[in-house]
Amino acid sequence: MASLPFSCSSVLGLKIDPNPTKTASFVTSIKPSLGPSKSAFLQRGFSLQSPNLPGFASKARSFGVFARAATEKSVHDFTVKDIDGKDVALSKFKGKVLLIVNVASKCGLTSSNYSELTHIYEKYKTQGFEILAFPCNQFGGQEPGSNPEIKQFACTRYKAEFPIFDKVDVNGPSTAPVYQFLKSSAGGFLGDLIKWNFEKFLVDKNGKVVERYQPTTSPFQIEKDIQKLLAA
Repeated sequence: MASLPFSCSSVLGLKIDPNPTKTASFVTSIKPSLGPSKSAFLQRGFSLQSPNLPGFASKARSFGVFARAATEKSVHDFTVKDIDGKDVALSKFKGKVLLIVNVASKCGLTSSNYSELTHIYEKYKTQGFEILAFPCNQFGGQEPGSNPEIKQFACTRYKAEFPIFDKVDVNGPSTAPVYQFLKSSAGGFLGDLIKWNFEKFLVDKNGKVVERYQPTTSPFQIEKDIQKLLAA
């Protein structure tokens, strides 16, 4: 698609291992919840189920979207680089609902998340919905490839057509500014740390974060929240 930061049709001549390695041991122990989404959508606060990951609380807690100075901004104020190294002003997504995800190619959550994200994107892309994927190698070294390899993987294995951006840090001193904003906008017991691959932020048409989802939350569980924002 011409409007996207990349096109799968432009990927030529690259070879990568089609069978990603297994994830680190503690991720294979995750038991994703298959129940309904626990979000109290667009209310004063929202709740997240606690996954079986180190550092997460043992039961669900509720929290609001924190009103910090950073939240005076919006996602639309940031410029990032796409997977091909070109600058992309996120203001181009004004008026669209966004799901922002830190992705990895060799994680135990990769197959289910990429498959479901692709399905949801195909279903809602003509209704003003975009998925913004940011590769990150900070969790178990599970996104070790170059940008061309990451692009090839997403395009050929999962037929992903949503925008994929430059590999970034989402934690630590080199955290990408857009992720500093996302984390400051939705804190709570997840705090200022992204816990693992495939944590998700749902952003409204005005560029404001309205929901944050744990890594084990299935994209299909988010679908009703996406529908509500698209209808707003």
